[in-house]
This record gives sequence, C-alpha cells and structure tokens, in this order.
Amino acid sequence: MKSDTHKVLHPIAGRPMLLHLIDSVAALEPARNVVVVGAGREQVEAAVHPYGAETVHQAEQLGTGHAVRMAEEALAGFDGDVLILYGDVPLVSTATMRRMLERLHGADNPAAVVLGFRPVDPGAYGRVIADGQGHIVKMVEFKDASAEERAETLCNSGLMAVGAKDLFGLLAQVTNANAAGEYYLPDIVMLAAGQGRHSAVIETDAHEVTGVNSRGELAALEAEWQQARRTRAMADGATLIAPETVWFSYDTVLGRDVTVEPNVVFGPGVEVADQVTIHAFSHIEGARIASGVAVGPYARLRPGAVLEEGAKVGNFVEIKKAVLGKGAKANHLTYLGDAKVGAGANIGAGTITCNYDGYFKYGTEIGAGAFIGSNSALVAPVKIGDGAIVGAGSVVTQDVEADALGLTRARQEAKPGWAKRFRERMQARKAAK
Repeated sequence: MKSDTHKVLHPIAGRPMLLHLIDSVAALEPARNVVVVGAGREQVEAAVHPYGAETVHQAEQLGTGHAVRMAEEALAGFDGDVLILYGDVPLVSTATMRRMLERLHGADNPAAVVLGFRPVDPGAYGRVIADGQGHIVKMVEFKDASAEERAETLCNSGLMAVGAKDLFGLLAQVTNANAAGEYYLPDIVMLAAGQGRHSAVIETDAHEVTGVNSRGELAALEAEWQQARRTRAMADGATLIAPETVWFSYDTVLGRDVTVEPNVVFGPGVEVADQVTIHAFSHIEGARIASGVAVGPYARLRPGAVLEEGAKVGNFVEIKKAVLGKGAKANHLTYLGDAKVGAGANIGAGTITCNYDGYFKYGTEIGAGAFIGSNSALVAPVKIGDGAIVGAGSVVTQDVEADALGLTRARQEAKPGWAKRFRERMQARKAAK
C-alpha cells in the first residue's frame, strides 16, 4: 500500500476494512473475537479493542497456518466453532459466514469447511479439487500445483470454519515442507483426510472474497461496493439522477421517495427521511434530515447538523452542530455553527454565526419566525428572540428580544463630489509618473 496506515485500516465506504468484517461477525453473536496482528499492530489494536476484540501477536510471519495457531492460547478451553477470516478481505457477508457454520454442522460432519470461489482469472490462487458432493479431494497452493490442478477453476479464498478442537490439533501437525517454506492453513484439510475425515467446500461470488493488496485494488473494491449500494438504494425507493456520481458511506440511511441529484457525497452517520431532495454537489456527513427537506445545491452539512421537517438549506450553506427547525430556511451563502434555529425562521444570505473565539465554542439561538437580514454576523453567545428582525449588515453582540428590530449599522454618510475629486487626483498622480 506504500502507506503509514496499516493495510487493513484503509477504508471502504468510510470504514476501515477490518471493521467491516467485525461488524459482519457481530451479527453472529460470537463468543470471542481474536485478531492476529503483526507489524504495525499498535494501529490495529487501537482500532479493534473498542469493539471488544482481543489481539494476539504473530512476531514472525511464517504462513497462514502459523498465524491462526497464534490464537490457540487465547482460545484455550473454547470448544465451539472457529471462523477464520482475513482483514484484507472485508466484504464477506454475515449470510455467507452463517452458511459456512451451518455446513460445518451438516449430517456428514465435515472436519472443516472451506469457502471457495471462481474468479474470472484464477491466477495464482490455491486450487480446491472437489467431488460432486462438495467433498474436498485435494487442496493445493498454486506454487505446488501440477498443470492439471492449475486448470481447476475453483479457488480457495482462505476462509474456513473448523471446530476449535479439530483446528488446533491439526495445526500442530502442519509442516513447512513446501515451495514457500511456510505453514499453510489449507494443509489441515489433507491432514484430516489422512485421518479418515473429509472436509467440504461451499462457493460464493468472487466479489465477496476480493482481497486488497494495493491502492488500485482498494479503489476497485470501493467502486464495486458503491455500485451495489446505489443499486440497493434505488431498489428501496430512492431516485438517483446520475447513480454513478453518488457516493455512499457504509451506514447511509435513505428513506423512500428521496431524490439525489448528481455529485452528492454521503459521509458516515447520515440519516435521510422520506421525500427529501438532495440537490447536486452537496456534501453531507453526520447529519439527520427529516421529511420534506431540500438541501443544496452545493451545501455542506457537517456532524451534528439536524434539519427538521420542511426546512431548506440552499447553495453554499454550511451547517455544523446546528438544528434548523421546521420550515426554517437558510437559502444562500450562510454558516450556522453551534446554533439552534426556530421553526419558520429565515436566515438571509451571507449570515454567519461567530461561534469560536480561538479557544472555545459558543452557541447561538434564533427564535421561531425570526428574520436575519443578509450579511449579518451573530457573535455568540447570543439569542435572537421569536419573531425578531435583525437588519441587514448587522454585527450582533447582544441579545435581541422577541419581536424587536436589532440594528447595528453605522450611520450612512454621503460626501457630494468626493469620488470625482478622488479620481482626478489619482489620475494626475499616475500621469506624473
């Protein structure tokens, strides 16, 4: 990846790859989550510990079998099922994981279940040779495979489900007598076969087990995820005018009859209710948008933005940690930060809430039905009462009571002929040079 960020922490749809997996696993209600870490482990530990995962250290990278064996001590006394996943294969679904576990408990009692797939180009993937019942005859790494075995299209994703007692007993027998000199996890399948126990393979779509080893592969997987998410959004009742230009995050929620115009980006933490219009070139993150709201074009909603029913946010408006009440409007060129705007209020073009003094943040309250004239600066902490009007161009530093007019402009003065005299004087100076 050529990055200071650990590979498995690079994001897909705004969430680190590894956390996609942890979230999918969580739906299975696992007894334990154990993450095997190596180089750069401090980053991974900081990412997964808040989710209740344990970490174990693989000091030397001696192969996949060796990596899994590092979890043996952490799972001492555990006699349940072990699901083996890879942090750089982030999009395996809960449903597929569940299928693996169900197959492990099939009537034929397989020693292990391997997740297979058929890529367009099998390339250097390990191959799975299976019979018509899905029983594995042989598993072989590409480096060690014969020409006939390389012709097989069923490939090994590396993901497996194995009973804990079987897993670590078999791993203890794995050797590194192979072309790479590594301890291969798939070797446990053939070791089990040597003891008279078969293993099974189930298949999934290649997309689901796509791994990431470069930024190019990361971008390609992101593109696939986005395309699937757009398709789902439209199937669920949203209209995407130009689907290929809309960018979703992993947790974006869209209601029915939502219209999303081109070039809209949804960052993490966005909830959009029914019958909302998101106009073009808007960027939305950490925001909650109620029904009947219109946003944009060119609007930015930052974390903590709440737009209540029927509110309108127009072009070049930025809202951060602020509530825009029912039917309230901020249609042009406005910044609302750390603010609460009452129902039906109108925020004129060029209005800003001055919420930061370089050290602390302060709040602004704008009452229901208030009218803030264009190009006004509201210096927080300040409160504008219900129905109050703030004259255009005002710098408001004190509260304005309900139904009052707040006006802070300097008196306008006109000096007849001054402009003409100024031009003549400056033109003469310029000519003299």
